[in-house]
Amino acid sequence: MRIGPEPTTDGFIAVMYGDNEGIVPGNALVVDPKKPFRKLNAFGNAFLNRFICSQMPNQVLQSISIIDTPGILSGEKQRISRGYDFSEVLRWFGERVDRIILLFDAHKLDISDEFSEAIKAFRGQDDKIRVVLNKSDQVDTQQLMRVYGALMWSLGKVINTPEVVRVYLGSFWAKPLQNADNRRLFEAEAQDLFRDIQALPRNAALRKLNDLIKRARLAKVHAYIISHLKKEMPSLFGKEKKKEELLARLPEIYLMLQREHHISPGDFPNVLKMQEQLQHYDFSKFPSLKPKLIESVDKMLSNRISGLMTMIREEESKQPPPMVMGGAFQGSEDGPFEHGYGEGISAGADAEDWIVSRDKPRYDEIFYTLMPINGKVTGVNAKKEMMNSRLPNTVLGKIWKLADCDCDGMLDDEEFALAQHLIKIKLEGFEIPNELPRHLVPPSHRKNPTADTLYNHSED
Repeated sequence: MRIGPEPTTDGFIAVMYGDNEGIVPGNALVVDPKKPFRKLNAFGNAFLNRFICSQMPNQVLQSISIIDTPGILSGEKQRISRGYDFSEVLRWFGERVDRIILLFDAHKLDISDEFSEAIKAFRGQDDKIRVVLNKSDQVDTQQLMRVYGALMWSLGKVINTPEVVRVYLGSFWAKPLQNADNRRLFEAEAQDLFRDIQALPRNAALRKLNDLIKRARLAKVHAYIISHLKKEMPSLFGKEKKKEELLARLPEIYLMLQREHHISPGDFPNVLKMQEQLQHYDFSKFPSLKPKLIESVDKMLSNRISGLMTMIREEESKQPPPMVMGGAFQGSEDGPFEHGYGEGISAGADAEDWIVSRDKPRYDEIFYTLMPINGKVTGVNAKKEMMNSRLPNTVLGKIWKLADCDCDGMLDDEEFALAQHLIKIKLEGFEIPNELPRHLVPPSHRKNPTADTLYNHSED
């Protein structure tokens, strides 16, 4: 898909798996029985001309599909010029997706009228919403605190929920950070977002079951409303007048049905939207209430759903939970957000020589001041030097375990140089791994006898 500033991404793009790479236009998508977009036909050609599917045979897309929405515009004129009901399209997608990610720019925090309407379209889907504050590396720590506070204040006025929405701070692109002061924060935030996305397939079955329950309860409430309107209609004369009266009294009817059938207020559809929809129907032609069908729905909700829940749990216990696999998600804890650009612990991964050897002469000078015995320094002597870094003892203990490759409680010159290299990485703001990467193992401690030749370009 083509990405860039407006108007490059002025349409809805579904990024999905397909055996052949290519683009499918919106009008073809809505008539394809294998795609879940048939209901979008109701939004007309103005929308379908701005809707495409970009598909390719990528393993990642076998687990998740991505819907990229148009960039949000500001001002009434731009909103009208779309030619279709933007908020209603967002509401349609919001009801069917597992995760909704709102993107904010650290330099543009204003929530325009259209953005406000877009967020309101997701009302009732608050648990799906996550917020990303992008380009956070372009401001310093003090400014970032102010930007974050301003964003939370702005969101609080639009997202009416008692819980604070989850906001991820970071810089989500492939280039180095412009301001590295908050590197560890950005990496931790990216990790959290990555894990949140990777675990989506695990909860897909439960979400579908939850949607089924919501639809069943909503259908039951609709039956009560429709049958009540039917019962109140006169048989011959004054139908239009009675219809207007019933529409005006719809909030009272809601309250009466709540008390009569012990229904929660949250199960009722929006009053204003319901009044608008009912304007187009003849109440006298509505069907009467069928108690047996209501009883069947009640039995399903009380008995069958619990059985489905048990089946889902049994399936999960028999097989590993489904997760997003392939591509950048494969074999990497950090997924697509791992920096991996020759920085931190990844530095030297593609180099032929042992990267630590570049600074080893400087580390050797320190090593020989620590009174080595038979070419090794004791833990007591090494500890004094390592503590000069002022890193926490827990971090230094982890570095020691990684550097002491032969686990003899002492460090030779290569192990000591490795410890100093790991300290340097930590002081630069990068994380230390739980296991030592293969490219950092000292040449003399590698199992391959020719490794020293390969990495140091010398052979006796």
